[in-house]
Amino acid sequence: MQYLIVWISFLFVSTTIQGVAKEPVSIAEKQFQVPVLTGKANNPLLRIKVSVPPGQKAKLTAFKLDVTGTTDLSDIAAIRVFYFGQDSLAGTMYNIKRPVFGTAESAESQTLIRGNQSLAAGDHYFWISVQLRPEVNLQHMLGLHCSSLTFDGADIQNHPEQDIRQRVGVAVRQHGQDGVHTSRIPGLATTNKGTLLAIFDARYDKGGDLQGNIDIGLHRSEDGGKTWQPIQIVLDMGEWGGLPEKFNGVSDPCILVDKTSGDIYIAGTWMYGVLDQDGKWIPDLDANSKAWNHQWRDKGSQPGFDVKQSAQFLITKSTDDGKTWTKPMNITRMGKKEAWWLWAPAPGQGITLSDGTLVFPTQGRDEKGEAFSNISYSKDGGKTWKASDPALAESTTECMVVERTDGSLMLNMRANSNKDRTGAGNGRAVATTRDLGHHWQEHPTSHEALPEPVCMASVIGIAYQQGREEKHLLFFSNPHSTTKRHRMTIQISDDEGLSWNKYRPLLLDEGSSRGYSCLTGIDDETIGILYESSQADLVFQAIKIKDLLVPIK
Repeated sequence: MQYLIVWISFLFVSTTIQGVAKEPVSIAEKQFQVPVLTGKANNPLLRIKVSVPPGQKAKLTAFKLDVTGTTDLSDIAAIRVFYFGQDSLAGTMYNIKRPVFGTAESAESQTLIRGNQSLAAGDHYFWISVQLRPEVNLQHMLGLHCSSLTFDGADIQNHPEQDIRQRVGVAVRQHGQDGVHTSRIPGLATTNKGTLLAIFDARYDKGGDLQGNIDIGLHRSEDGGKTWQPIQIVLDMGEWGGLPEKFNGVSDPCILVDKTSGDIYIAGTWMYGVLDQDGKWIPDLDANSKAWNHQWRDKGSQPGFDVKQSAQFLITKSTDDGKTWTKPMNITRMGKKEAWWLWAPAPGQGITLSDGTLVFPTQGRDEKGEAFSNISYSKDGGKTWKASDPALAESTTECMVVERTDGSLMLNMRANSNKDRTGAGNGRAVATTRDLGHHWQEHPTSHEALPEPVCMASVIGIAYQQGREEKHLLFFSNPHSTTKRHRMTIQISDDEGLSWNKYRPLLLDEGSSRGYSCLTGIDDETIGILYESSQADLVFQAIKIKDLLVPIK
């Protein structure tokens, strides 16, 4: 973990109690690598722990904050200090119900925040939070430290030894926004016109998976992700077939831009009603019914094509840069083998190959109900779609695909075996194909190079001009851990995915989250990422490619 803990001990102004000098009060400063977000009132950056010795008390009256590490002080709309008492964790700070020690309505290089807080013996926690102005440049950084604290009229200096600077981002989706309980499962793509399209599950009633009242939502950005237009709902089956929306959920979106025509496709998984644990259709469901199952659980999706047998594969299309979308088209019978229990889009982003073929990363359950990853493709501009054979003979699910310079495809997959492997052998499953998935070969880095806590991840390929040399770079994002979904990180490979340890990984968010992410190229110099963050449901950040090309020494 990248963090800073600095312990400073000091004595109050020389006083005695019955001839014995007061014991020192101690201060601990801890800084976190998390995104600082526009659209969010409070961004927790720094935690200060004040420990008052037994039998003593103190009065804290001021914080002096060093903000010189910030790119532009005018980015800051306010700095607030919150008193958390004995609670050491600020969590996501979605809705802070804590006393405000003090506020500064603007920032100076040395910002003084006054307050009045009496402290009894014991440990006390304060959080320093920043609010950004909405027009902040997404390449700017924030740097914040505590210079000194004032106790009972005495200024006590702090001298931090390390420095963490936080990157700016955008809170694209927050808990409860637009009447949506939870926004999950990000997809992100750049259109031929340069518009960014962010897609996600709009989970209205709860945070859980299908079956439920879930639609696919979308936000458009025409300024590189700085601002986002209001939500559109692009896949919604409503009260189809006489069942309420809670039994017509659509989830797990994947977006694909046809680089030849400019058309855009969004795919999603639709469930109609509920199959019980034995795969039997449950009749007579209504708005009060409590039945629940989903396509990956028990026999929640079964062989066959009918909506009462299997989850369905839907696609919607836009021909006007994502402004409007067609009614859903059901392509289940095009790609699903009848014996398979499931064929579904894998969330994230699809690609256009150099020969114009459109490719979605997909996933499913075979004739025995076992999970697999594969690809599905169209060679006629999205009119018809075919599914490939499974990539590997092991249990894998969510995946993303990238085309390499030799024309082969690399599929990077979530591997269920990693639930039991947190040491040697943990890692993303990787396979390659040269014939659109008719034959697959396991890649040498499979289960070796990219640690994962069993979670969706993202991989994209971009041609990048570095000086006189053009490089084909692969970018990968996931929670960089084998044990839990935290430490959202971007890694880079310049040798077609043979190695990922040449350049320093970029940590974006060290906090725990749901951990899904999706990458896209914004322009020749910049990539974008939409991810499930510890600080908001979905966060967008833009990163210069040169900032990722930092060799490990």
